[in-house]
Amino acid sequence: MGSSYYQFCPVAKAMELLDERWTLLVVRELVTGTEHFNELRRGVPRMSPTLLSKRLQQLVRAGIVERRAEGHDVRYVLTPAGEELRPVIEALSVWGVRWIGELGDKDLDPKLLLWDMRRRVDHRAVPDGRSVIRFLFPDVALPVRDWWLVITPTEADVCDRDPGFDVTVTVSAALRRIIEIWRGDLAWAQALRSGAVEVQGPEALRRAVPLWFTLPPFAAVPRPF
Repeated sequence: MGSSYYQFCPVAKAMELLDERWTLLVVRELVTGTEHFNELRRGVPRMSPTLLSKRLQQLVRAGIVERRAEGHDVRYVLTPAGEELRPVIEALSVWGVRWIGELGDKDLDPKLLLWDMRRRVDHRAVPDGRSVIRFLFPDVALPVRDWWLVITPTEADVCDRDPGFDVTVTVSAALRRIIEIWRGDLAWAQALRSGAVEVQGPEALRRAVPLWFTLPPFAAVPRPF
């Protein structure tokens, strides 16, 4: 638990646990269905492994998360108390996208973007076999400029190094533009028409790429103006 507010108010008591740095973001990842430590790390890429381990232990002690170990396989699963935080996370997502719209340059993280896109691939829309989308962000520093999303009808994985497979399509755009699409601030069609996003590859596949993903629920949230 974090520092006490010394108030009987239930909001204060809840925040003694939840307002420590990164805690709610770890819960966010668990709410989306992430269960393994290394996958949780990819959802909070700027959080140290040591701190992630500490926060998970705190959530386990608080009865929010259950640690399930089967041999070498360790999973972290929300308890009923943790599941009750799902609407809280969803409400914060809605509020944040509606009222905290401005993004600083340091908020633009390609690791988090591609990881989130990976888990929202619509496998029913993807062609049979293996498809590889290369994302090129010309405005990003070289070590994190190129990314590959390897998709099959049942799985998807993110690579920050060339996986060695033939590229199906290449998506080239400023990182901010793709994040704006993902947040619902910019439509795929508008971005393609304006040239803000370029897709290279066979015409049929170029047209199909936006259909391979389902945007996060908060992307549909109406903005105040």
